[in-house]
Amino acid sequence: MGSRSGVLELAVLGLLHETPMHGYELRKRVNAQFGWGRVLSFGSLYPCLKTMLRKGLITAESGSSDAGRRQKIVYTITAAGKDHFAEAMHDAGPSAWEDDTFGVRFSFFSRTDPATRLRILEGRRARMEERLANVRAAMSRTAERVDAYTLELQRHGLESAEREVRWLSELIDGERRKAAPEPPAVPPVSPT
Repeated sequence: MGSRSGVLELAVLGLLHETPMHGYELRKRVNAQFGWGRVLSFGSLYPCLKTMLRKGLITAESGSSDAGRRQKIVYTITAAGKDHFAEAMHDAGPSAWEDDTFGVRFSFFSRTDPATRLRILEGRRARMEERLANVRAAMSRTAERVDAYTLELQRHGLESAEREVRWLSELIDGERRKAAPEPPAVPPVSPT
C-alpha cells in the first residue's frame, strides 16, 4: 500500500466507507482531508476509480443531475471494498509509517485496532528519530560550509522532526495508557 496509487485507493475507500460520493466530491475531500502537497488531479483520481471498479471494491451508479448538466456518477464502497479497507488498515508494516502513507492511515485510526495503531505509531517514531539523527549529522558535517539560508533550512527540518517525535511519543503514551488494564479495585479497610 506504499505506492501513491495505493495510498489514494486507501483514502478513497476510507472516505466512501463514510458515505457514497461522486468524483468531484471525492477529489475535494481527498484534497481537504489529506492536504497533499499538490492538488489531486482528476487525471489521478479517475484511473484509480476505474481500477477499483474492476477490482470490485466500489460500484458506480448515475446519480441526480443539475439542470442542464450531465448526471453525476456516484461511487459506493462494496463489501469487498470494506474487507480490503479493513485488511489494509490492519497492516502495520513499514509502508504504514512512510511519509506518503502515514497521514492517510492516521486519519482513519478510529477504524484501526489499538495494537496496530501502537505498532504504526512506534514505527513512525523510529523512522522520525532516524531522520532526526541524519539531519543532526548532516548539520554537524556541513555547518561551516553552507550559507545561512541552507543552515536555516536544515534547522527547520531538525525542529520539524523533533516536534513530530514529541507528538508521536505523546500519542504512544496515550495509546499505552488506554491499553493498560485497570488495577483491581481494593475494598476499603474497615476499622476494627
